[in-house]
Parts: sequence; structure tokens; C-alpha cells
Amino acid sequence: MKKFAALIATAAAVGGLLMSAPAAMAAPTEGKDYTVLKAPQAVPAGKIEVTEFFWYGCPHCYDFEPELEAWVKKQGKDVVFKRVPVAFRDDLLPHTKIYYALESLGKLDALHGKVFDAIHKQRKRMLTSDEIADFMAANGIDKKQWLDTYNSFSVTTSAQRANKIADAYKIDGVPTVVVQGKYETSPSIAGTIPGAIKAMEFLVDGVRGKKL
Repeated sequence: MKKFAALIATAAAVGGLLMSAPAAMAAPTEGKDYTVLKAPQAVPAGKIEVTEFFWYGCPHCYDFEPELEAWVKKQGKDVVFKRVPVAFRDDLLPHTKIYYALESLGKLDALHGKVFDAIHKQRKRMLTSDEIADFMAANGIDKKQWLDTYNSFSVTTSAQRANKIADAYKIDGVPTVVVQGKYETSPSIAGTIPGAIKAMEFLVDGVRGKKL
């Protein structure tokens, strides 16, 4: 009798696993894991565009960064990944300028993560020209060269344009990821960082296979 009861318990447990498997494997759904933008934005033809809207000072963006970077590295050549830094207030615009100044100097890949670390690990505010320039000098960028680039017309223009792009997409929180100018997801929308990554994968595959 005890053996029979044990067999019944085992069967019930296995049945429970089998019943929960489809739920665990369920595809992301619109309205739960991602949303469709009411005003989609045009993107260049021939590629799948994935854009992350972020802010260096955002702790959620900092937490999302390692998983996002790992995901980007696994994408095929048909995926174009872009970042758009967002400043929701004028006093946060220096963080946006940091991004474009690093990009202009060809130092973005080397120092993007270090800027995040400086703000979230070292508790630097990185909002004044002097503090930012000192940080860049400590990381191998000539201080005058940095200030000239940071204060340049092109970097200032890029920073202003970034906010206009965010406004066009109606971005009201970060991190937010938009696929092909139309589909929006985030750890907040999907509920978790893995959920957002899964939604991104689903959306990219859907665009690639012309299922979306």
C-alpha cells in the first residue's frame, strides 16, 4: 500500500511538472510582456533595429546592463543595436553629453561600463564638467581634449536630439527597449530582466520571420 501511495504521489508530481511546462514555455504576449507603440517610428529597411533608452544615473539601467550586453553579443548581423541616453531633466543632460563625447572620441566601448560603475559603485554624481573631466583624465583621456569634445557643438546637438527621439517614442521610463521602431518592452513591462530579454528575443525573431 505504501509503495502504491508513493507511485501515486510521484505520478502526481510528474503530472504537475508536465502541466506547468507549457506555461513556463509560453511565448511573450502583447500587453503583458511587450506593447505596440501607438505612434511607431520609421527605421531603416533591411535590418532589425533594437534601441535601448537609458540613463547613466538609473539603477535599473545599471542592473539591466550586463544581461543586455550579453544578449547583444549573441545577435546576428541582421540586428542593429543602438542606445539613446535620456535626460528627463535639464540638470541630467551632462550624463547624455558624456555618452556622445565618449562616442565622438571612440572611447564608448572602453568607458561606457566604467561610467556606470563610477555613478553606482563609487557614488560619483558625474554632473559637473570638472568632476567628469577628472574622471576621464584618470581613465586616459587628455583633460583638454575631453572638455573640448564634451562642450562641442556636435555633442551638444546630439544630446538635444536624443531627447527629441525619446519624446517621439514617448519614453517615460528607463530602461526601455524598442524593437523595429514599433514594439516596446522593459524589465518593468515584462516584470523581470529575464522576462524582458525573452520578450526582446521573441520580438526580434518575429520581425525576422515577418510574423509581427
